[in-house]
Amino acid sequence: MPFQGLRIIDSHAHFPVSRPRPEEEGGGSPVAARRERHPLLAEYNRERMARMRAAWNFPDPDPPAATDEEIRAYADAYVADLDRWGVERIVFVTGGGDEELARIVALHPDRFIGLSHVRIWEDGALERLREGVEVHGLRGLKMFGPTLPVPFEDPKLRPIWQYLADHRLPVLCHFGWLGHGGGVVHHPRMSPLTIEPVAREFLDMPVIVPHFGCGYMEDLMALCWSLPNVLVDTSGSNQWMDWMPYPMDVPTALRRFYDRIGPERIIFGTDSSWRPRGFVGQYLELQTRAAREMRIPEEDLALIFAGNAARIYRIGTESGA
Repeated sequence: MPFQGLRIIDSHAHFPVSRPRPEEEGGGSPVAARRERHPLLAEYNRERMARMRAAWNFPDPDPPAATDEEIRAYADAYVADLDRWGVERIVFVTGGGDEELARIVALHPDRFIGLSHVRIWEDGALERLREGVEVHGLRGLKMFGPTLPVPFEDPKLRPIWQYLADHRLPVLCHFGWLGHGGGVVHHPRMSPLTIEPVAREFLDMPVIVPHFGCGYMEDLMALCWSLPNVLVDTSGSNQWMDWMPYPMDVPTALRRFYDRIGPERIIFGTDSSWRPRGFVGQYLELQTRAAREMRIPEEDLALIFAGNAARIYRIGTESGA
């Protein structure tokens, strides 16, 4: 049954796989940085994560899947979660690299969607992206601004943006604070505004910024004001809001973006990942409650919680690409 009578598509989740993704094998990734973390930062991160799990009543995480049997078990468990919460589909934005994630999606192709996640600045990146889309059926690109070693407008990246625009495929790019305690807060591409030259030139490429901008909400509002192809993803615990120098929470952020950019450019997500927590129904409850208390019309709720994702990821068509 649909959740509260609403069609739900979770547009932002991570499948928990322990096999290293290609983009994590070298330097420059947040995962590589965590492996080299100073003991003080590791303890700081551990304490903050423990408090977060206690605040949300989340269980301690199980290890990520490492074998084919574990991957299948986790995939089946995710489907059970979706059934329990009345969720139609889930978009895994990462999951062990493109080939691995494609195999995961193939376990439940009627419920799972995957995005490509390649190191776009490396030689051969366009070919790997094209293979991910055209061979493996992935439906866009996921990346992290605060790990990109070159500007978005670097000529070497232009073929990536051109390919996405030509195929009207989205790029979902994390901006702002990255990680947990001890995470990344300083980088030339922390702000959503740094993608503005590319987003402006390639207007046929939807640019999705998750977590309401993750500490850079003002910059994201400016980007949305300027360009119609920029969308906002609501996913995550959004704990960054507790660290703002002014009052901010999910209902306030949702209201501000809804009032300014309308329902067509807001996409629901959870940032679900590790098991046994799995699909984070608490985030769905929080966001639907906030939206209903705002008295958002049902037709607009339908766009925010499913319709926009269905349009961007072409859900219900014969081909995802």
